[in-house]
Amino acid sequence: MKRLTRFSLAASASILTLAATVAEAQMYRYTDENGQMVISNTVPQEASRRGYDILNSKGRVVESVAPAPTAEEIAAREAEEERQEAQKRQQEQDRKLLKRFSHPDQAVRAMHRKVRELEGLSQLKRGNISVIVSQLNNEESRAADMERAGREVPDATLEKIRRLEAQVRDIEREIATQNAEIQDLKDGYEADIRRLEEITGEARTLPLEPPEPGN
Repeated sequence: MKRLTRFSLAASASILTLAATVAEAQMYRYTDENGQMVISNTVPQEASRRGYDILNSKGRVVESVAPAPTAEEIAAREAEEERQEAQKRQQEQDRKLLKRFSHPDQAVRAMHRKVRELEGLSQLKRGNISVIVSQLNNEESRAADMERAGREVPDATLEKIRRLEAQVRDIEREIATQNAEIQDLKDGYEADIRRLEEITGEARTLPLEPPEPGN
């Protein structure tokens, strides 16, 4: 019976200690809407947004809760996070760029090679157009001769003329697309060259336009 009593007393003491601890943790100090300092066992929602202190039984601050950030502070924090992310992306891009080229002139030479390759393909396509146009002129001349002679132009001839005209249009579109690709290529390389000049501190010594063949 005495053991039970001692156990009950110990349990009661533990409960009282826990209750005291909880009560102690529930004391708060905050500023109300009038700017007055308030100490209470609860914190109104509006006051919690302004921040508050948690006090112990002796009135000492054991923890401070910062005020909720304002819309301007949130926007500034998000802007700073975005700036840091952009900086990381730029650093990674710079690392890859320097892995490809150690000097702006290397990028200029690479651009010249790529441009020459694409322009060479365009030149071949222009040559194909010349051949097709020659065939087209011959077919149109034959058709005109038939019409002048009062003969009907065969459907096969008319179909061939249409087919040759379509081929010329298709190749011209391919050349236009390739010219746009060449311009995009130049724009990309020129941006890389400018960036290389910034991060290496070295200026390019070669012209951006490729030299004429034979030079």
